[in-house]
Amino acid sequence: MLNIAGWLQWGVAPGQQPPAMNRAAQQPDQAAIIRQIDAAVSARVDSILEFTDVEHYSVYRGGDQTHPAAEMTVRDTYKKGVGKEYAVLSQSGSGLILRFGLKPLIDNEKTINLPGTVEKSWFTSANYEMKLQPGGIARLNGRDCYVLAITPREKASNLVVGTLWADAKDGSLVQIEGVASKSPSAFAGTTHMMRQYTNVNGFAMATHARAQSTSMLFGQTVVTIDYSDYHLQLRGNK
Repeated sequence: MLNIAGWLQWGVAPGQQPPAMNRAAQQPDQAAIIRQIDAAVSARVDSILEFTDVEHYSVYRGGDQTHPAAEMTVRDTYKKGVGKEYAVLSQSGSGLILRFGLKPLIDNEKTINLPGTVEKSWFTSANYEMKLQPGGIARLNGRDCYVLAITPREKASNLVVGTLWADAKDGSLVQIEGVASKSPSAFAGTTHMMRQYTNVNGFAMATHARAQSTSMLFGQTVVTIDYSDYHLQLRGNK
């Protein structure tokens, strides 16, 4: 079954300044942009003490991407220094997929988000090699973005080889797209991933994710996740 655990949320900070420009070439300064992305991630992690959101998972099989074979809605509760807990609000569809697909996915999310482990999945230069792509600022989802090629420094099923779009104003994540750097099992093929972010209380939070893979046991599987109803508790707020 598709494994996208650890890849679903983290990204990111308000109030950052635009990256420095290389005056000689009038090109963005790659090192400054990467530092800005790192600072945005660090500020997000330091500032958010708790959050909750509602996540709707849909699983599609074969060529049918209109009618989900299984669906699950959960409430995700994150606490800094503790990790995540998931409460199932509703579920429907194939019992096999719910039991052997979505439940293990959510269980793995809990494991990967434990302190001491979650840090390895952050989109920072400590975890990824980042290279600014030519062409200057690109427009994506109504936002001006710098585009960077990313390659994880270690291989894991929740780490992505692909492309990162960062907001040109503050370095916060706008979109991630690519393939898993390691297959989750010997029976699974390449997993293609995409995740989009929006600004919530000044921080980048996931709004939509999609992952597609093909395995010997399940054939082609697409999982989509829609995130809504965020409530953030920030440092300094009562």
